[in-house]
Amino acid sequence: MRTMKFCDKCGTFMKLNNSGYSCLKCGIIEQIDQIEIRREGKKEPEMVYVVNARKTDSFKINRKCPRCSNSEAYKVVLSTQGEHAGVKQDRTLIKYTCTKCGRTWTGN
Repeated sequence: MRTMKFCDKCGTFMKLNNSGYSCLKCGIIEQIDQIEIRREGKKEPEMVYVVNARKTDSFKINRKCPRCSNSEAYKVVLSTQGEHAGVKQDRTLIKYTCTKCGRTWTGN
């Protein structure tokens, strides 16, 4: 967080540089212990939000389980939103859960 600093002598806005705060009018330099450096033009990465499905959002379909070969599974559609390298992305993930053994897998 950048704070604004004004000169104690003349009241002018002080500029932040590598040696501390310097007054543009009277030239006084105020040393500081720590300087925060940020790159201009680069945004902080945004969080990726995953919308989890509730049990009521799933429904049974005919899909063969890879573990027990049962022919019924619950289908749940999850959507994610995020940003990578400044590009916003929406993604859909389909999950299946076997009604017999409980195995979960993803697919189309």
